[in-house]
Amino acid sequence: MELSELRKYGELMKELKLSAFEISEGGRTFRMERNSVPSQSTPSYEEVAENSDSADVAEKSTEGTLEIKSPMVGLFYSASAEDKEDFVKIGSQFRKGDTICIIEAMKLMNEIKAEDDGVIEKVLVRNGDAVEFGTPLFTYRRTN
Repeated sequence: MELSELRKYGELMKELKLSAFEISEGGRTFRMERNSVPSQSTPSYEEVAENSDSADVAEKSTEGTLEIKSPMVGLFYSASAEDKEDFVKIGSQFRKGDTICIIEAMKLMNEIKAEDDGVIEKVLVRNGDAVEFGTPLFTYRRTN
């Protein structure tokens, strides 16, 4: 990998405020990390909307509640276009294989599919937010 590409990825990390970035290319995997202190918790969309001054709201998971996490680094989109309805909202029922959101990574739109049947309990990120690998996106209750 050339130095110009490394700089490009470093700038992308800075722009998206990411602490880590991983890319696989030609059978090789490349990972960049910045020195940063990970946040203690991710506030839910509702918590941010209700109290926009608070960014570090602790949240405990209840029994039977599961998380859907981002499988990659990128930008979170709740719908296929600005004028379209969100794939899922609080209370939405979904089936295994349903698209629940999109993560844009390097100009590619990646549909994230449900791995279970369930009901959305919380939406933890806002449309357009930068997410990292493993960032919780939703909490849900399994229905199968």
